[in-house]
This record gives sequence, structure tokens and C-alpha cells, in this order.
Amino acid sequence: MKRTLLSIALIFGTFAFAQEKKTDTTKTKSIEGVTITKQVFKKQSDRFVYDVAASPVAKGNTTFDLLKQTPLLSSTDDKTLKIAGKNNALIYINGRKTNMDSESLVQFLKNTPAENIQKIEVITVPGSEYQVESSDGIINIVLKKKMSDGLSGNMRFSNTQSKYNASQTSFSANYRKNKLGISANLNGGENIQAQTYTLRNGTVDTSNESTGNIDDPNKNIGGYLNIDYQLTDNSNLALSWNTWANKSYNSTVSLFNTITNGGKTKYTWSKNKEDARSYNNSLNLNYELKTDSLGSKLNVNAAYLNYKRFQFTDNRTYASSINGEIGDKTTQVFQDLPQIINNFSGMVDYIQKFKNDLTISVGGNYNKTKTDNDSKSDTYSFDPVGSKSAPNHFIYDENIYGVYITAEKKFSDKFSGKIGTRYEITNSLGTSDNAPTEDLKRIKRNYNNILPYLSFNYAINDKNNLSYSFSSRMRRPSFWEINPVRNILTDDNYTQNNPFVKASSTYNQELTYMYKNSYFLILSHSFFKDAITQVPLQGYPESPNGNLGENPVLRYIRTNFGDKQEMSAMVGIQKSFFKQYLTTNFNIGVQHNINNGSLDTDPTTGDRFKNKEGDYIVYTNKTSSTSLLIQTNNTIRLDKKKTWFLGVNFFYVDKQQIELGMLKSLMSLDLSIKKTWNEWTFAVNVNDVLRTNIVKIEDFQANGNYNYIHQNQYPRSLTVSLTYNFGNQKVKKVRDIEGASDSIKSRTR
Repeated sequence: MKRTLLSIALIFGTFAFAQEKKTDTTKTKSIEGVTITKQVFKKQSDRFVYDVAASPVAKGNTTFDLLKQTPLLSSTDDKTLKIAGKNNALIYINGRKTNMDSESLVQFLKNTPAENIQKIEVITVPGSEYQVESSDGIINIVLKKKMSDGLSGNMRFSNTQSKYNASQTSFSANYRKNKLGISANLNGGENIQAQTYTLRNGTVDTSNESTGNIDDPNKNIGGYLNIDYQLTDNSNLALSWNTWANKSYNSTVSLFNTITNGGKTKYTWSKNKEDARSYNNSLNLNYELKTDSLGSKLNVNAAYLNYKRFQFTDNRTYASSINGEIGDKTTQVFQDLPQIINNFSGMVDYIQKFKNDLTISVGGNYNKTKTDNDSKSDTYSFDPVGSKSAPNHFIYDENIYGVYITAEKKFSDKFSGKIGTRYEITNSLGTSDNAPTEDLKRIKRNYNNILPYLSFNYAINDKNNLSYSFSSRMRRPSFWEINPVRNILTDDNYTQNNPFVKASSTYNQELTYMYKNSYFLILSHSFFKDAITQVPLQGYPESPNGNLGENPVLRYIRTNFGDKQEMSAMVGIQKSFFKQYLTTNFNIGVQHNINNGSLDTDPTTGDRFKNKEGDYIVYTNKTSSTSLLIQTNNTIRLDKKKTWFLGVNFFYVDKQQIELGMLKSLMSLDLSIKKTWNEWTFAVNVNDVLRTNIVKIEDFQANGNYNYIHQNQYPRSLTVSLTYNFGNQKVKKVRDIEGASDSIKSRTR
């Protein structure tokens, strides 16, 4: 249910607004507290760099809170981080992708003290050496290097009140003794994700409105164990294990439906219940060998990933009166939707540094993935009496081979550049035991791609800097997107996954100008070919054999929907004033979206849709929009001892055209106050004070069809947290290793 509902309004990734943290430590040493006055924020050839250690906002914050307050990065849901113009932000630690699934990664960031961070690097256009998809960007968190032996850690407790109450707790420990380093984390919590929906669609002759509530209870537990051993002065061996479990039982949807067709109106209730649980375990082995004193090194990774999700739904429809009284049950649909993913991955990278400031990187990777989806769907009708069973065992095998080479050169103190390319081969086969059509029984795809990359950086003088980047990327569909199942909301309203979705291509360009390491201008352009998105098809469905449905339906279908372009211009400032009593990040920009897509056939069934007059209906989105984006994050120090801080954050996103229609404007005002006392930190956060961060999408087609979505996820919340740091805070952090399976893991969610 969680995935179903999010897929309907998964529009946050379409904004080009987002904020990101960046840090540099080239001029800092080991720091106790926040005593440095020099603040560094600059642009290198392929990344932004921001000095966290010199920032007054670090003390007592979590890493997640710190990231949300930095230039070019934001979170609209307090769960995901977005970089400006990027659909997603991948988290790296010390140059290696974190070997965690998305939910445990968020908990890790929310429970890691920001005092541990030396710098944060933001790579808006990643080079060929990175395994990223589409327009993904990278946040690289560089931890302070602490050499002392001993034990350190922290405990954190938090409680959040929104529509329902939620609690979270975590315990982290880090131990180092001579050549051995061990770090571990255990965290857990429970919450109820609440949403209120209004879904309205129809034509000039028909209409369907569904209004109601969704409650999704969750209990989570997870953690990680990292062991790092220094074999010799030049070699290290590391083992990482990450685990996460989620239980969501008795998740409910209760929607009151008003259906008008041919001048007649009927009322029904949709009462859906879901029990789901998921498990994500990954194991990674890493070997690193330094080959010379210049920094050349060899990295070898091997990883195994196992993901399991078990989902059972009971969808019931009841007759009703205009007053909402529940009558007889008319239909009932049982769905059993398990998914099991197994992945083995290997990765080898070699970096050779030369004395003439030239760096050559070469490497390769291999991913072998098998997903098993043994779905069952049983439909029972009570008026008239009847039943229908639709099992479907869909197995998807995928093999990805990739190699890359990059060359980076510093030509002078002012000019540096980087060039590279990545070559990928993808072989996939999807088979279905009992697919409804012959085309679905065996889906085989083999394709290869050459993905070039280029960037340069020119320091005009001490105050002015200019840089440019270009990259080409692919976006493969997530494994759940190609599992051909329906997720039902009402009898006539459901989402449909699509095994025929193919990989899309993305071409990114970015030009950046910086002044005095504090002011910046970013111009960016992204072109998406065969963009993967969700498209609403509605009307009377006509099957390929000519049978016409009696009632109009609305299907949200995952598919490749034409091409689109995103262009943006953003200016910003990151600076401290009044002897660091005020630290501000301010961004304002304009984004222009151009959509060019159309769809007239359900690609999974071959159904076409007709209106009341019998004419075929085509869903089109060939429109453009220009939007204003504003974001500001401000930290005010309230006392000389640097123990009281006030936070005032605000973002505004103007209305803009997305695939599902016109997304209305969004905004949020967030306030916080924080008190630090020795090793304790107490904080209170109030999010969405004005209750304005609510999704509204409206679409009117030339053929008379319309579609409206109103989604309130109750973003207004009050959070109280308490953090305690213990032990020797100078303990060196265990090496974090990029899991060879990380690029695959991101597609399980």
C-alpha cells in the first residue's frame, strides 16, 4: 500500500529545487567544538565543497539535519534528500557509497552527530567512475580523521507528534584498537504514516470521486556492523553487514466513492486492508591496496544482497447511500504479492596518480540479479455471484557489465579538467508462467550504451571561478515497476506496473559561476529520452478483441512517456554574518519544464479507451511551464557560549507542469530551537508551521477528460529529541566501503 500510494503522487523527484550540503577541509585540523572562523565554500572541477567543521550549525545537529540546511539540498518529506535539478541524491561516506538500504540510511544520517563531519562534497554531475542512473547526484560525507584508540558512541531518542505519535531510538558505537576498527549501530521505531486523499476524474459525461483516509502503521528495526582491519601499512580488508526489517500490518484505505455515469449516480465504499513485511540484508567484502606514495590504489569489492517483501491485500467494495451508510458487499479482491530479489555484484577500480598532476582511473563492475514475483489475485463478485482467479509467476533475470576510464589533469593553478566514458552492456529476460497475453510470457532485452563525461574548472582569479560539466546516463526501471501486478484503490481506480518498461536515457549539462566562495550562479539543462513515469489512462476500456467495458476506469500506468526537458537558473548565497551569530543559505531560481508525451494504449493489456460517444481517447502532455523556486535556511546563535540556537527554514515552489498534470505551488516554514550542554543536546523542531506542504495536481485534457489529486501527508509535526555522546570522541572512524551491489539495491525501492 505504501508503494501504491506513493506511486500515484511520486512527483517530488520532478522538481528541480533541492538543497545539498558541501564541505571542504583543506585548511582545517582536528576540531573540538565550532571554533574556526574561516568558512570555505567553493567549486572544484566536478564538485562543490563546503567546510562543515567551520560552520556554527554543526554543533548538536544530526547529519541529516545538517544536510537539509546546506546550499542546493533540501528534503520535502524528511525522508529523502534532493540535489537541485536531480531526481535523487546518493549518499557516499569517505568516497564510498553507503552499503545500506534507503530506510536504514535515513536512520543512520539522523543518528550520526554532525560534529563527526569534516567536509561534505556535492557532485551534481557525477563522472564516469560512478555507478549512477539518470540525473542522480552524489553527496560525499567526509568524516574527521581521529587516530586515538578507544570506544566512542552516541544514543539518541526522539518523539514526533503529527496526526499520530511516532518514536525513534538508536545506539551507535565505534571502537578502535591498533589495526582493528569496529563500528555498529542498532536503531528502531514505530509510526503510522497517515494520508488523506481526494481523487477526482472523469469526462464531460462521467465522473468518479474518491475521498478518504489511509493509515499505514510501521514498525522498524535495523542496523549495521562494519569491521576494518589494516593488513599492512598499504592494505586494508573490510567486511560490512547491513540489515533492515519493516512490518506494516493492518494498513488501511477507506475511500467513499461517488460515481456518475449516463446521468445516474451511485455511491460505494472501498475498504482495503494490507499486511506487509520486508527484509533487506547485504554483505560486502572490500580489499584496498595503496600502490605508491602519490595516492594510487586498487579497490576490489564483492557483495551479496537479499531483499524480501511479502504483501497480502484484502480489497472490499460495499454499496452505499448518499449519506455514507455502508450496505452490502459487492466485490472482494484478495492479492498475494511477494517479491524476492537476490543479487551478486563485483567491482574493481584502479586509480593511478602521476607526478605531473595527472590521474587515470580504470575499472569495471558486474551485477547479476534475479527477482521472483509469484503473485496471486482472486476476485469474488456478489452481485451477480461469480469469481475469477489471476495468478502470475513473473521471474526477471538481469546481467549488467560495465567498464570505465577517466583522465583528470590539473594544467595549472587556474585550470583543471576531467574526461571519461563508461560502457555498459545489459542482458535481461522476463518470463511469466501464466501471463494474460503471449507478449508477457517472455520478454527479452539486450542493449549496450556508451556514456561520455566531461568537466572543467577555471579559477579566473582569487574571487571568481567558472566550471562546466556534461554527462550521459541511463535510468533502468526499478524491479517493482516491471512486476506486472495491479495495486487496487477502488473497483475502477488502480495502478498498473509494466514489464515492458525499457531503460531511458538522460543528458545533463551544468554551468556554474562562483564569487568569493559564497555567491553562486548555476545554469543547468537535462534532456530525458523515453522518460519513465506514471500516466493516467481513463475511459471505457476496449480490449484487443473488441470487447468494451461497461464502466469507465482510471489506470495509473508505469510506462515510457515520450521526452522531457528541464532547464533551470539558480542564484544563491552561503555566508555567516555578525561574527557567526547568523548563518544563512539563500537560493532563488527559475525552472522551465518542457513535456512531450502521449499514450493511447495500455501497454500491458493492449486495451484502448473510448469516451461516451465511442471515440478513442489519447492522453497527451505536450505543455511547458516556468516556475519560481525559493529556499532559505537560517541558523541564529542566541548566546555567546554557543549553546542556544534558533533555526528558521522556508521553501517555496511555484506551480509547474509534470507528467500527471499541473502541480500546484508548495511551501513550508520550519522552526527549531536547540540547546547543547556538555555531551547532551536537546532539540525541538516544528515542521510545516503554516500547513502549506500539501500536494495538489490538476489536469484537463483537450478531449474533455480531467484528473485531480489532493494528497495531505500531514507534514506539520512537532519533534522532540535528546542526544548523548559518550566515550573518546577522537576515535578514528571505521572505513566505509561502497557495496558492489549498491547500484542494484537502489532499484528495490
